[in-house]
Amino acid sequence: MIKFTYHLNQDNIELQASNWCGLERVFINGKVVSRKFNFGLQSMHDVLLNNGKKCRFQLVLDPQTELVSCRIYKQNQLVTILNQGKKQLQKSQFLIETSFVVACVGMLSLFWLS
Repeated sequence: MIKFTYHLNQDNIELQASNWCGLERVFINGKVVSRKFNFGLQSMHDVLLNNGKKCRFQLVLDPQTELVSCRIYKQNQLVTILNQGKKQLQKSQFLIETSFVVACVGMLSLFWLS
């Protein structure tokens, strides 16, 4: 899971993108305001902030550098670019794989004991 968090005016914004199932979600102050499935190299989410202003989130994956960027636009003006590299992606994948292995071993143990 890739997460980008940003504080824009009085809103706490979080964008989550699953590198496993393609689900992307945008949260504003903890509430889901946009979600979609994406398996491409780029996607966009257009949402309204609590003050009624339009905000756009653009996710871009560079396949050569494996860098994931989140560009945040407010009223068509670029506000910031947040980046995550290969290390964060590998760490996320490792945690998911480890959790899966532990769950499988636990289920096999219960099956074997019964």
